Amino acid sequence: MLKRVCIEVLVASGKFHLQGDVGMAGIESNDRRYGRQLALNFQWDERCDFAGFVVGPNAEAVAALEPIGKGDRRCVIYLYGESGVGKSHLLQAACSEASARGRTVVYLPLAQLVSRSPRLLQELERVDVVALDDLGCLAETIEWQQATFHLFNRLQDAGRELLLAGPRRPAKLGLALPDLVSRLQGALVLRLEQLGDEDNVLALHWRARRRGLELPRETVRYLLNHCRRDTGYFFHLLDELDAASLQTQRRLTVPFVKKVLAEANND
Repeated sequence: MLKRVCIEVLVASGKFHLQGDVGMAGIESNDRRYGRQLALNFQWDERCDFAGFVVGPNAEAVAALEPIGKGDRRCVIYLYGESGVGKSHLLQAACSEASARGRTVVYLPLAQLVSRSPRLLQELERVDVVALDDLGCLAETIEWQQATFHLFNRLQDAGRELLLAGPRRPAKLGLALPDLVSRLQGALVLRLEQLGDEDNVLALHWRARRRGLELPRETVRYLLNHCRRDTGYFFHLLDELDAASLQTQRRLTVPFVKKVLAEANND
């Protein structure tokens, strides 16, 4: 289930309005200085919760993020690692937990935002938990780096939580603003690792059960032996197999999976 939320930020007037059970950000910003309105609508995936995350070698990151939802800590956490290790999943899990407990939350996938005005980050220090994903894309724009640095400071002054994720350590992100790199290095920096084969088996079975799918063990073994061993990729592939199974009314047997993969490779 996906949650749609509206957040309205009136930058010029300084007004800030949170509508409903604030979660993933839908942001509407009237900026009179530039004479235009910026409107964004995002969603977070509520399937990304802590219960659905196979911990494997990432117990430290889960232990650091779980208290965020309860408001038990005031801190800055930066997750990094390869694509598919679960960075976005954990950020959204923390946001979902905090929202369920009545806290105001904003989750922003920066890769979808950097083409817009960085003024969208103004006034967010009034939100309890701010999560910024895809921090690596900030290397493309000094304006967004500066806006993120100032948001960082305002959130800390206001005693709010800030959760961040990127592909590499702060010093390796290619950021041109030393002050922002310094702030990120001062956070609790945690690396996420890829799951091993047995943990990927658990993750696939868990995901399949949540979708109401029967995923035979031999099919899981086939996927592990013939596909890229990347948990995020496995989940994306499972979504495609689910769609194909519904369309054809076929079970996820090894022959059926082979056929779907072969057709995808031919496209």
